[in-house]
Amino acid sequence: MGKVVFISLLIAALAALLGERVVNLRRRSLASRELVQNHLPNCAVLKNLDYGSEDITILGDGLAFISTGLKYPGMPASDVTGKIFSLDLQDSRMKPVELRMPRNFDLDSFNPHGISVYTDPTDDTIYLFVVSHPEHKSQVEVFIFLEDDHSLVHLKTIKHELLNSVNDIVAVGIESFYATNDHYYSNEILKSLVEPLLGQPWSNVVYYSPTDVKVVSEGYYLANGINISPDNRSVRPQCACFGSKRRQYIGHCEGRGCRFTL
Repeated sequence: MGKVVFISLLIAALAALLGERVVNLRRRSLASRELVQNHLPNCAVLKNLDYGSEDITILGDGLAFISTGLKYPGMPASDVTGKIFSLDLQDSRMKPVELRMPRNFDLDSFNPHGISVYTDPTDDTIYLFVVSHPEHKSQVEVFIFLEDDHSLVHLKTIKHELLNSVNDIVAVGIESFYATNDHYYSNEILKSLVEPLLGQPWSNVVYYSPTDVKVVSEGYYLANGINISPDNRSVRPQCACFGSKRRQYIGHCEGRGCRFTL
């Protein structure tokens, strides 16, 4: 009799805990929020960007790069391969141009997410860094942009155990960048089920260079976008803290290190 009571109480406690986690998840994800359409003036729909346009980065002269074709758990599936577009924001036609990818690059597995550009001050070469998720893994593809023929030259693929669930990236050199990991686990079941239910601040920001790779900031609920200030002195990741305003943390950079504060 006592054993039955103990098992019943244990099941009731687990059910209560699971129920509380589900309610908390719905609250943090604003699942019950009523969406209100906001029609902004002077907006134009850009053609050919219908599938998973996840990120955009803009050069000082108004040339923008856009990643499309992202396939991500929980998003509508598509057979469209990943692509990178350029867009001249100074051109009133607002016509995206698909960039020609190199022949030796594996387009079938290209799954672009966050992107960033870095212009080499010594020769004005434009480097494009693209987060990609082949088979739902994380890696960074580095290209050189050739403006004359609207094409990309692939330089290298970067993989590292600390770059386990990369969302966004900001380049700070021709081979160095900061990146946000939006999840702690790389396993899809743990990422999509366990982490949301536990609701713990386990995501982080990683600095990468060929000689130094390290976690520079952690304790985020969902480290999302990241950018750098115009004076290149502060790196600014954002935390998608559901149920409240997005929180922005500022990393004050000195050399290769950044000190992050809210």
